Amino acid sequence: MRILLIEDEAALARPLREHLEADHHIVEWFATLDEAESAIRALEYDVVLLDLQLPDGDGLVFLSKIRAMHISTPIIILTARDKVTDRIDGLNRGADDYVIKPFDLDEVKARIQTVCRRSADQLTQTVVVRDLSICMSDHSVLRDGQSVRLTAKEWGVLEVLLRRRSKIVPKESLEAAIYAFGSEVESNALEAHISRLRSKLGKDLIVTHRGIGYTLQA
Repeated sequence: MRILLIEDEAALARPLREHLEADHHIVEWFATLDEAESAIRALEYDVVLLDLQLPDGDGLVFLSKIRAMHISTPIIILTARDKVTDRIDGLNRGADDYVIKPFDLDEVKARIQTVCRRSADQLTQTVVVRDLSICMSDHSVLRDGQSVRLTAKEWGVLEVLLRRRSKIVPKESLEAAIYAFGSEVESNALEAHISRLRSKLGKDLIVTHRGIGYTLQA
């Protein structure tokens, strides 16, 4: 699981990151909203852990901005603000959960599992795109009623494109979804996966935006 942690208190962020990494999660930690926004625009995350008091702004404003960009990644607020009105405001702006500091590290881990499971449940339905019937729960694809076999990496690319349907997905986001963190990505490997997907699912299904990324044309 790839986790974006936005927290400026190193004494809190460091043990939380270590605790989550011990469970083999990839945790990318930023102390400012500006850095975090650049990251979430470039990469696909499974969950965001968001503090509200950041050096360069209010996390609630950032939350509203992210949701306005139609990024549906689960977001858990981690904050010392414990008023009921603050919790209601955060949830109304699009947060999936709200955790009060100080918190137990295992509680945060459990909250992450809960919101990600909830998010996964929302993707268990069958998605219909043109002549394709795509079942998100069992990773199966039918084209004109005929089963289409995809490799794990081909499915990984398709799933990310589906999550951001009709939006440009940067090449780096697709590569991050199908290659382990820190692993070397072979030259033109992503292009090869895209080419095979076009061959299997329709040559004009995936549009290339040269130098930027790719879009799934629904």
